[in-house]
Amino acid sequence: MSFVTASDGAQIFYNDWGSGPPVVFCHGWPLNSDSWEAQMLLLASHGFRCVAHDRRGHGKSTQTWRGNNMDTYADDLAVVLDMLDLREVTLIGFSTGGGEVARYVGRHGLDRIARIALVSAVPPFMLRTPDNPGGVPVETFDELRTGSLADRAQLYRNLADGPFFGNNRPGAVVSQGTRDAFWLRSMQSGHRNAYESIEAFSATDFRGDLEAITVPTLVIHGEDDQIVPFAVGGQASAALIKGATLKVYPEAPHGITDTHKQQLGNDLLEFASAAKET
Repeated sequence: MSFVTASDGAQIFYNDWGSGPPVVFCHGWPLNSDSWEAQMLLLASHGFRCVAHDRRGHGKSTQTWRGNNMDTYADDLAVVLDMLDLREVTLIGFSTGGGEVARYVGRHGLDRIARIALVSAVPPFMLRTPDNPGGVPVETFDELRTGSLADRAQLYRNLADGPFFGNNRPGAVVSQGTRDAFWLRSMQSGHRNAYESIEAFSATDFRGDLEAITVPTLVIHGEDDQIVPFAVGGQASAALIKGATLKVYPEAPHGITDTHKQQLGNDLLEFASAAKET
């Protein structure tokens, strides 16, 4: 297995498939890099080097006691890019991974980055505050915290059977196997890591980070996202990123990496391929 070592000694696991221009994938909460497997297989089969790491405390990476915040997540991503010496990267973030991507830009700049894609991503700012009145009420995230402490195995089951995949609405039907895979990957996260990550993805303000993005950016979001509402996430992010392209999936839920895996894969392949032509 392949690891890089973060500044505090944490071991960050990564998958590295294929060869060609690099595409780096950042996963959502409380999952791991395997949640990108369909899109990685497609792009790696079309001449790209696909790299995806397990965020600290998730998957095969070290379950650190500290560092469960966006600044550290971004610094860990920087270690992956630096240690593998990846350049002209197409950087893709799903959900919490989109926050990781945005904060990476804010802290480390764009020297290694050619293009960015945000998929069902948490930026610019999820939490409802006086200067963000359209955000999600804190009670929603308190319920996640309560559920995590009380019975996180059941919490993840409820998310898989409910809002993550759109409550099996017509535009978002997934198999039992897919729901089971979500649960299994979620349970591979560390208890404290996943718990503290709730605050990281909900209460971090990425507005300044998004304004620092000056490379071609694709924002993809489901119209019926019940985890990161479209107006809070994709629509607002596209408005803050100069020149961003917004692609809306009608009636699609949050978990479009599974419910719309082929459509998403094709869109990301097209977007990454544009870098080859420039």
